[in-house]
Amino acid sequence: MPKIAELTRWVTAQSTGERTLPYFDPLDGGVFARVLILLESPARTISLPRYVSRDNAGPAQRNLKGFIEQVGLARHETVLWNLYPWLPDLEKPKGALRRAQIDEGIEMLITLLTLFPDLVTIVFAGRVAQKAIPRVRLAFPDFSLLKMPHPSPLSVCTHPNVRQRILSTLRHAKQSIE
Repeated sequence: MPKIAELTRWVTAQSTGERTLPYFDPLDGGVFARVLILLESPARTISLPRYVSRDNAGPAQRNLKGFIEQVGLARHETVLWNLYPWLPDLEKPKGALRRAQIDEGIEMLITLLTLFPDLVTIVFAGRVAQKAIPRVRLAFPDFSLLKMPHPSPLSVCTHPNVRQRILSTLRHAKQSIE
């Protein structure tokens, strides 16, 4: 598929040694996406090959898929990625991302964003992803940068207005490309 061929080559080039990246979902917009939704990090699962996809079985992905569909943001207009994109080592316990990992992810994101010529808007889902905003704003001042709560059930259930804030942000992203 031409829309993800360049992204697949990029993922393959970045996956070295024990550090592997998931692939972009071929059903999304690929390099033609106009909205990128940036999450935190890949879920811990053993299924391979791995894709960053709204169709993954995790609860955050199910929520995100429902929110995107609810606002009518077309799949071919979007692409998903993670700030810290490397697949987790399942032999090690899960822990919070360290600052060095976040910084490494931000630098990789800046490089990745150059592969999307039609990109207009980035939605930063959750506090970790939002740490990239200052660096992205500096590198790409013309992008619309939107903050959104993370779509995980833990986040959505913390306050009654989180769901509405997510929907409002995604509606704004949709309006930015109309």
